[in-house]
Amino acid sequence: MLARLAKAGRALTAYDILDAVRAQGLRAPVQVYRALEKLRGEGLVHRIESLNAFVACAHFRRRHEDSVAFAICETCGTVSEFAVLATARALRTRTRRSGFVTERTTVELRGRCAACVGKGSEAGA
Repeated sequence: MLARLAKAGRALTAYDILDAVRAQGLRAPVQVYRALEKLRGEGLVHRIESLNAFVACAHFRRRHEDSVAFAICETCGTVSEFAVLATARALRTRTRRSGFVTERTTVELRGRCAACVGKGSEAGA
């Protein structure tokens, strides 16, 4: 399942994953969700909230902070992950003043990746 997510290059829903791993014996969505939650707990998978989908952690071979951002291409669906430590610290500082305790910070950016922007400018030329 993790290999499938890592190869995809885009976020996959639990049903996308289920379709891809049926031959390995997984038959029910609940099995996929359980496996995804275990992988999330180990820091190997992230949930893209706005898409209700999952991606393999880009940093799964090394430890990283839990404050990440995802750049999601609206055209091709690719998802890029990067750390946002300074942003997360600033948000925690501001929310702490009101008594709110931040446990995790995830930022989702929507737009177009460089490849799709390049294709769009070629089409307009």
